[in-house]
Amino acid sequence: MKITDIKIFKMSAPTEHKSDTNNWLFVKIYTDSGIHGVGEGSLQYKDAALEAEILDFGKFLIDKDPFQIEFIWNSFYRRVTWTGGAVTMSAISAIDIALWDIKGKALDVPVYELMGGKVREKIPLYANGWFEGLITPEEHAKAAKEVINNGYRCLKFYPFIGKYSLENENLNSGVELVEAVRNSVGENIQIAIDIRARLDFGSALKVLNKLKPYNISWVEEPVQFDNVDVLAKLAQKTEIPISTGEQLYNKWEYQKLFEQKFISIIQPDICHAGGLSELKKISAAAETYYVSVAPHNSNGPISTIASLHLDMSIPNCYKQEIFVSYLEGYKKILTNNLIIEDGFSAPPDGSGLGTDINEDALKEFPASNYIPIESEPYKEFF
Repeated sequence: MKITDIKIFKMSAPTEHKSDTNNWLFVKIYTDSGIHGVGEGSLQYKDAALEAEILDFGKFLIDKDPFQIEFIWNSFYRRVTWTGGAVTMSAISAIDIALWDIKGKALDVPVYELMGGKVREKIPLYANGWFEGLITPEEHAKAAKEVINNGYRCLKFYPFIGKYSLENENLNSGVELVEAVRNSVGENIQIAIDIRARLDFGSALKVLNKLKPYNISWVEEPVQFDNVDVLAKLAQKTEIPISTGEQLYNKWEYQKLFEQKFISIIQPDICHAGGLSELKKISAAAETYYVSVAPHNSNGPISTIASLHLDMSIPNCYKQEIFVSYLEGYKKILTNNLIIEDGFSAPPDGSGLGTDINEDALKEFPASNYIPIESEPYKEFF
């Protein structure tokens, strides 16, 4: 079997605010056997650079054996000038996922079987994206209750907004939102808080201290992720588990994080950290430090499906992130839809990833134009 072609497909992420949305990017890799594989490398607001990188890499792929996944991965990472970083690693990720899909289809087995077989029958999900447009504690409480009534047992949201140094007004209003959600869903539901790496050390410490009464399952990136020594120091001052990792791109970048011995949960992104091949290795390294894996996933449907195949095959999977606001869009795009029951999911039945992208359905979501930085949602980071 030989690779014959690679194509790019883009769509706008289906949100309520079309003018603000980013794009999802998919690849399809074709072979002379008639089998093709689908992957995703969605890299918010950088899809122009990502598309160019994938198409350049595609020149190398022509006539290669798609079964040689490790050879291809290492060729893209080791045999290039200026390797690594978000764009290159996302291109590698998209191609890697598609190659696993091809191999699974050719051998007529699900991808998770190729990765060692399943260690569980279903994966617990945590709900994100359920709070779009909400402002008041009452609105958050009502929406959170609806999420729980739909079967989810864990939810995450972003109550602390404001600048690098958090003012008392923002701190107290954030705590009010957390209290309202906790009172609404009860003590048995898990709540996670994402701060999006926006705070300075002192402000983050104030937030963590204020959250103590609310039985928070984890706090994601309370300070910026760049300096793991500072993140370690902060983690040592709280009993709340700390998570991070969505902007780390390979196992070497995770190494220092593990060696600090302070992170409870890592969140590698399958679209950015090297695809299925690299996340399997990162997860194995995490296991040696007794760290759980909850793959980051603010991307499209193939990212979600590929993450579920990984989750099925690793013993230290904690939960899988899912944006409930995207699920109707997923349903329109996937040829074999994602099934969620009582807050759990598993990959669709079938060989390879078990699903594909409906190219005709993409027409409903034409790719968005935007201005980098100006169009991005992080205006209050400093």
